[in-house]
Amino acid sequence: MSSIKDMKQISTQKGDTGYTRNYSNKKLMKTNLLFHVLGDMDELSSSLGLAYHHSTMKDEIRIIQTVLQKINSVIATDDYSKLNEEFFVKESDLAWLETQSQSILNYTVIEPVFILPGSDTSLEGAYFDMARSITRRVERSLVSLHEDTNKEELLLSMKYLNRLSDYLFVVARYKK
Repeated sequence: MSSIKDMKQISTQKGDTGYTRNYSNKKLMKTNLLFHVLGDMDELSSSLGLAYHHSTMKDEIRIIQTVLQKINSVIATDDYSKLNEEFFVKESDLAWLETQSQSILNYTVIEPVFILPGSDTSLEGAYFDMARSITRRVERSLVSLHEDTNKEELLLSMKYLNRLSDYLFVVARYKK
């Protein structure tokens, strides 16, 4: 099988030997750090998808997942000149997260004490706590990828993930 023709067939069988390709079509081992980061990103987006079904903040979650897809594009691409501008994280994405966090903080008191993730919040908050802990892992793996590749294009994505973990902490404690 050479390619996927429609969604009635999803397997190309090309990855059976432990190799796969990035978005730029470069053949790499599946153990490459790039795919660990992409897997962590997938887990983060999936955890937010789960939170979506237990949250009143559906629009916000979709916005975040859309930005995470942009980050995936940057991570998986070697030649950034082939990416449209819409595939890059922007300062406005960071500003949106910061504004959202501050807006919630204006209505939420967070005591300066250790908080047990999930058990000190609502069910909705527990899902956001889980997403936050995954975000922190994704951030660490993206920093490792940046150290390995020195791709400057990853810097804004690293910032975004750092702000996202802050945002998710605040959202988990938000009492409506």
